[in-house]
This record gives sequence, C-alpha cells and structure tokens, in this order.
Amino acid sequence: MRAVAVVCLAASSGACVLTQDLPDPALDVPTQYKYARKADAPPTLDWWRGFRSAELTQLMEEAQTVNLDIAAAVARIVEADAQARQAGAALLPSLSGTGQETYSRTSGSSSSGLTNGGREVVNYQASLSASYQLDFWGQNRDALQTAEETAKANRFDRDTVALTTLAAVANAYFQVLASQDRLRTAQRNIASAQRILDAIRERRKAGTGTDLDVAQQESVLANQKALVPPLRQTLDQNANALAVLVSRPPESVRLAGGSLDRIAIPRVTPGLPSELLTQRPDIRRQEAQLASATANIGNARAQFFPSIQLTGNGGYQSSALFSLFQPHAAFFQLVGSATQPIFDGGKILGNFEFAKARQDELLQTYRKTIVQAFTDVDNALFSIKQTTIKLQLQRDVVNASRRAFDLAEQQLRAGTADIVTVLNTQLTLFQAEDTLSQAQLARLLAIVSLCQALGGGWEPRMEKPVNAL
Repeated sequence: MRAVAVVCLAASSGACVLTQDLPDPALDVPTQYKYARKADAPPTLDWWRGFRSAELTQLMEEAQTVNLDIAAAVARIVEADAQARQAGAALLPSLSGTGQETYSRTSGSSSSGLTNGGREVVNYQASLSASYQLDFWGQNRDALQTAEETAKANRFDRDTVALTTLAAVANAYFQVLASQDRLRTAQRNIASAQRILDAIRERRKAGTGTDLDVAQQESVLANQKALVPPLRQTLDQNANALAVLVSRPPESVRLAGGSLDRIAIPRVTPGLPSELLTQRPDIRRQEAQLASATANIGNARAQFFPSIQLTGNGGYQSSALFSLFQPHAAFFQLVGSATQPIFDGGKILGNFEFAKARQDELLQTYRKTIVQAFTDVDNALFSIKQTTIKLQLQRDVVNASRRAFDLAEQQLRAGTADIVTVLNTQLTLFQAEDTLSQAQLARLLAIVSLCQALGGGWEPRMEKPVNAL
C-alpha cells in the first residue's frame, strides 16, 4: 500500500500535463460582410413578428412547442445527460452490500464403508464491498468532460433543429400565400382570356374574324385553365408540410392564408461577422464536439499509464444467526493494486491515434462550419438585394404589360386591333403577373434565409454542464 501511494503521489504532479486545450482553428474572420451596408444589431428572437402576420406568428409559436423533430432533439439531450452521469460515476467509489445464508450437508458415508448421519452446516454472512480507482492520470475526469461536452453539443443541436424548423414554417407559409396569389392571378387571366375569346367570336360573326383566330384564343384559354391544377397541388402540399411541422394531421389544419401583398417586409441587419460565432447554434455545437474530442485524447493517453485500484471488503460471518454481529464474527480485507499495460497488440496506441484523428476531423469541420456560416449570410444578403431589384423591375413589367393589354382589348372591340398583337399582349401580361408573385415569394424566402443564417430566434446562452459529482 505504501508503494502504491508513493507511485500515485508522484503521478499526481503530472496530471495537469494530460489536459489539452482546444486547438487554434486559425480563422480568418472578416471585419464586415461583403454585401452589408452597415453592421447593426442581428435579428431579434421573434424575428417572424416583423412580417406582421398573426397566422404566421401562431404557427411559429405552435411549432416551437409541438414539433416532433424538436421533441426528438430534447430526448437526445436527456440521453446525453444520462451518459454524462454514467461517465462521472467512475470518479466516485462504488459500494455494495451483500447478505447471504448458506446451508450445506456433508455425505453420510466414509471410505471404510461405514455410514453415519452426515453433518448439516448453516453459515450466515453480511458484508460491504467498496472499490475506488485513483484517477491520477485524469482518465476518468477526461471521460466525464468528453460526455459533458457531448451533452452540451446536443443542447446546441436542439437549438439548431428549432431554428431550422422555424425557417421551414415560414417558408411553407409563404409558399401557401404565393400559391393562393398565383391561383387568383390564374382565375383573373382565365376571365380575361374568356372576354377576348367572346370578342373574337363576335368578330367572326361580323365577318371580320376567322376560325383560326378563335382557335388560337381557345388555346390560350385552355393553357390558362391547365395552370390551375398544379397550383392547387402546390398549395395543398405546402399546407400539408405546415401540418407536419406543427405535428397535426392535414385534416385538422385550417389555414386562412391571404396574400403576399399583405406581408410586411422587415428590415434585417447582419451585425458584425465576429458576432456570428456565438449567434449560430450549429457553430456552438461543432465547438462543443471539438472540445469533447479534445478531452477524449486525454482519456486515450491516460490508458498508457498504470491503473490503480483500491478495494475493500468487510462484514460479519457466523454459523449462528444470533451471534452474527458479535465482534468475534467480524472480518475485513483491503487490497491495493496497480495494473500496467505491457502488450496489447497496439490496441491502446490505435485508440490514441484514433482520438487524435477524430479531433483533427472535428477541427476541420468546425472551421468549415464557420466559413459556411459567413457564406450563408453573404448569399442571403446578395439574394435579398437582387430579388428586391427584380421585384421592382417586375412591377414595371406588369404595369406596362397591363397597359398594353388594355389598349389591345379596346382596339379589338373597336375592330382595329391585329389578333396577333392581342394574343401577344395577353400572354405577356399573364406571364408577367405570375412572375411577379414568384418574385415576391423569392424576396421573402431570402429574408427568411438571412434570419436563419444569422441564428435568428435563438438566444446565445451557456448551458449549465451536467455535474456528476
């Protein structure tokens, strides 16, 4: 025991050497985003309220409480916490109690061939056993830190899932509104095409039109009617997607919907690029996973050193129950042991090299996640800029196309319009109006992408680690 204690005391002075700090990711953090005008505050926690839609806000709040993906992520947090408690148990001594009654009977025969009645023996025993592994090399503590960092990563994973879910709800809802707008546009275009068809038929009756003119316009009308079923299908699919996100069957979801014209356009600013490292939960998740892998290296390295175990066993043993707890029935045993790996076929070395390679893999993944985050923000900012320009230009296209169509329709009724001009102007208007709805949708989706890229809706906070001690 003295020898073991001396070895342990000498080893304790080197325990701090086994703990590694996080490796330097050597990041190149820009001072400003490429397409940002100025660095204001990032999105608020409830960024979706900026769209001024009560129905969208209700769906967002419902998804945060009942979404099944978020619930599964919460369950993974509980799993990780339980594993952390299991890992921390090795830092504490284990204690077990045993109560035993033994009844035995010896044989009644002897080697001389004589027989006797044999002998019956009853033995009672009550004991406590304790064992404790001295963690001088930090193996168990590093294992605990590995599990705690994994649990922290699962908390950030839950936040990442929640952020993705909220963006999916917003995108699906705007898709519903866009489908409703496009359906209304299609119905107006069908009515316009029908008016033109009626006017051409009147011209044919008057002898100024031909069957070819009528057939061409009937084709235009049929094409507009053919656009309706796919739009209804898109509307239904996105409504069903919203039902899944709020964990309800499609039959129980009733959407009022509306129009993209009624959706307010929030002003979203990106803040500073350096703030993104704490704003996005996926970056924090990768950081925690890297910390877990780093602690696991210390655990793998400690396996090269001796394992020092202290065990003790004591209690009472007697052949008579009434005298079981008398002083003369007491017994005890104390054992101190040290086990040094000598040859294991390279198992420990392989595990150590695997832990180092795993750390390097997660380091590169951590760096990529940060670079990808900057790229996501720049892409979203550029998309907002370009979709806003396109929307403005498309409104001009719609206004000009509508004026041209109205003039062509007036000339048609006056009998002075060329049928080819009428066909071209109405097709241009129909396509321009549908494209306008798609441009409105694209800008809203770009805004949602920016909010998601900036980690909007998630409050950076330090989760309290699981402490098994």
